[in-house]
Amino acid sequence: MLDANMKTQLQGYLTRLQHPIELVAALDDGAKSVEVRELLEEIKGLSDKISLREEADAGVRRPSFVVQRVGQSMGIRFAGIPLGHEFTSLVLALLQAGGHPPKVDAEVIEQIKGLSGRYEFEVFISLSCHNCPDVVQALNLMAVLNPNVRATTIDGALFQAEIDARQIMGVPTVFLNGQPFSQGRMTLEEIVAKLDSGAVAREAEKISAKAPFDVLVVGGGPAGSAAAIYAARKGIRTGVLAERFGGQVMDTLGIENFISVRATEGPKLAMALEEHVKEYGVDIMNLQRAQALKMIDGGVEVTLENGAVVKSKTVVLATGARWRNMNVPGEAEFRTKGVAYCPHCDGPLFKGKRVAVIGGGNSGVEAAIDLAGIVAHVTLLEFDSQLRADAVLQSKLRSLPNVTIITSAQTTQVTGTDKVNGLNYKDRATSEVHHLALEGIFVQIGLVPNTDWLKGVINLSPRGEIEVDAKGQTSMPGVFAAGDCTTVPYKQIVIAMGEGAKASLSAFDHLIRHSVPA
Repeated sequence: MLDANMKTQLQGYLTRLQHPIELVAALDDGAKSVEVRELLEEIKGLSDKISLREEADAGVRRPSFVVQRVGQSMGIRFAGIPLGHEFTSLVLALLQAGGHPPKVDAEVIEQIKGLSGRYEFEVFISLSCHNCPDVVQALNLMAVLNPNVRATTIDGALFQAEIDARQIMGVPTVFLNGQPFSQGRMTLEEIVAKLDSGAVAREAEKISAKAPFDVLVVGGGPAGSAAAIYAARKGIRTGVLAERFGGQVMDTLGIENFISVRATEGPKLAMALEEHVKEYGVDIMNLQRAQALKMIDGGVEVTLENGAVVKSKTVVLATGARWRNMNVPGEAEFRTKGVAYCPHCDGPLFKGKRVAVIGGGNSGVEAAIDLAGIVAHVTLLEFDSQLRADAVLQSKLRSLPNVTIITSAQTTQVTGTDKVNGLNYKDRATSEVHHLALEGIFVQIGLVPNTDWLKGVINLSPRGEIEVDAKGQTSMPGVFAAGDCTTVPYKQIVIAMGEGAKASLSAFDHLIRHSVPA
């Protein structure tokens, strides 16, 4: 089950166990139960602090197993075989159940321990989903810290009947006490804030009490991280407001064009960015959405969605971009009910089904290629008269037997009842309207800058991008911008980082040349 390298690494990690733990397996006579038993036996054999037993409770999913500290009832259960992206979740569950301290702020730990009531979480995942481990690991940690919390991770591909019964068409999907709780990536802090009703007001009060910054960066992606590091290295007071640290990078699976790094994954890069920023003592205010920006005496003021107000002498806007919607009838209605935006995460849920990919650029063609190996058939629709993806990708796509390519196709409607059953599109050459019968639609048509809150405040392009000069200066003095939210062409990670550094240096230059009181 585990190769020699994985066993060696895991054995090294298990030396950190401070308390004995036990694995409690619920198995049947199926082939997957045989695999689970093999996995658990291998893990047991790697440490004398691990024991294994079977449970007789007929009311639990099979195959599944519980990870808990000996003598304590901890609510961590894996229904399935947590390999792939979830192997790290399994390792962390073993370590944390065994007493290894988590890398979480003490304030968040106290919040979790203070939660009262009963919390039965079920999180449906796919093993190829790079967004799922964050949610799984957060819920598992909560189950370690608070005996009122139970967290069950369910491999949707293995428990397909439940996926169909609950009409789950996107992962991660979380249920709390049997009711829908969330869909998509969530951090530990986001989950706790959603459960702790007073957390938002306390955080707003805490943020508003902060002294003015020299440089305030709005955005925690590659551009924002670079800006924060360059500012902090100047020895000036630096803060970061981030709606989600890592930004869109968190939704990027493979990164192979980040110079000097042959290959990495978005979540890994995002984690490295955050660790690097923290090394410089930057004040990171995560899970905060900016709502308004205005000039004040002495600099700039940013108002947040939670009501907090942050002051700074200069600001670097690095709010990034988000996936573009088709904006057709049915899209919003059927989001997570057949309309999806991440083929890596949600593709396995459409195994053996018919899907469409909207968009013929690199992202769309890559998505179609990936999905073709999972689903029954892929139809790719491109608005233009020809695909815009790189030639090598087009060649690969055309070689696949279960792919149909339709160009000059304008999607006009997503159809369905309780979930997607197809789409309508217009042939732009003939104006004829056609219907495709489908179970899933993956939208891959580019990006929209996150600048709606800046309309009428600073100059934006017709596309909504922040207009900047060669130094990253916006139309508002002391306010600079960088990354995918700006008019700078070519939305790439390496370019965003360079632009973030440049904008930060420009902000520092502004501070030097303009003597502004705190």
